[in-house]
Amino acid sequence: MKFNFLVKETFLTLIVLISIHKFTFAVELEEHLNLNYAGTDNTRQELDLVIPKVKNKTSLPLILFIHGGAWKGGDKRKSLPRVLPYARKGSYAVASIGYRLSSEAIWPAQIHDCKAAIRFLKANASEYNIDPNRIGIWGSSAGGHLVSMLGTSAGVEEMDGAIGEYTSTSTKIKCVVNFYGPTNFLLMDDHNLKPGTFSHNSPQSPESLLIGGPIQENKDKVQTANPISYIDSYDSPILIVHGDKDTLVPFHQSEILHAALKKEQVETTMITVKGAGHGKGFGPDVGKNVANFFDHHLLGKKVNWQDHSLTASFKKRKP
Repeated sequence: MKFNFLVKETFLTLIVLISIHKFTFAVELEEHLNLNYAGTDNTRQELDLVIPKVKNKTSLPLILFIHGGAWKGGDKRKSLPRVLPYARKGSYAVASIGYRLSSEAIWPAQIHDCKAAIRFLKANASEYNIDPNRIGIWGSSAGGHLVSMLGTSAGVEEMDGAIGEYTSTSTKIKCVVNFYGPTNFLLMDDHNLKPGTFSHNSPQSPESLLIGGPIQENKDKVQTANPISYIDSYDSPILIVHGDKDTLVPFHQSEILHAALKKEQVETTMITVKGAGHGKGFGPDVGKNVANFFDHHLLGKKVNWQDHSLTASFKKRKP
């Protein structure tokens, strides 16, 4: 297998050097690529798993990333680098999952795939030295929508689906990080920054293609794709990060999700990135907050959380 985005050579494991207290240790990363979680021959229903080989008696927590791409594009392998730094620390296993796109299958196929992947990882946790009770999920844009759905709809039969052989396994996860994911599709055009990039109410919008028809003509089905529809006190803690100048997914989408979670007393924190666009302007402080969030919920390193704002950070172009 190849990690084309990291090296030019083909090899089965990565050796990553990390320094701790002036001493250098080698952390060997074990790859399990293209694991089929659905029991099919569909390559979209596969995941990549990377595990640090550490001499721990206890199993490792897992951070799972779900890619964006408007539910009609994106690739699990290209998204894997988002979480690889956590594996390099030696304290986390990481994974990136694929799911069927809207051109192949309409909603709720996407959430059914994601839940099947979680069930597969939980059911095979002992084989991969993963703690099934310490799984954190992270997604951006369309992936942010899917992780929010995972956080609020665990145990909802019509959202859990029946894909794969582990249908009796719970899809409950420990915590969620949502980067600028849509929430209520029906309100997106009402809060688009002007000029918005496109109309979400259009029959050709990503949301309409996902649902299988114009969203304003399929309101009942749209509500099944709204994570707010399923919120209750059982839900997982969530960290929401959104730029207030996002022209693709209105900032308001995160505001209403955050408010709905708070109303039901679900643990939720929202970070507003002032001046940031759709995934643009997210500086290193955003990454530090995400790392602290996972360490808090998955490693037990206590951190005090509150809503706050960060200033967008854009890389300066070289002259």
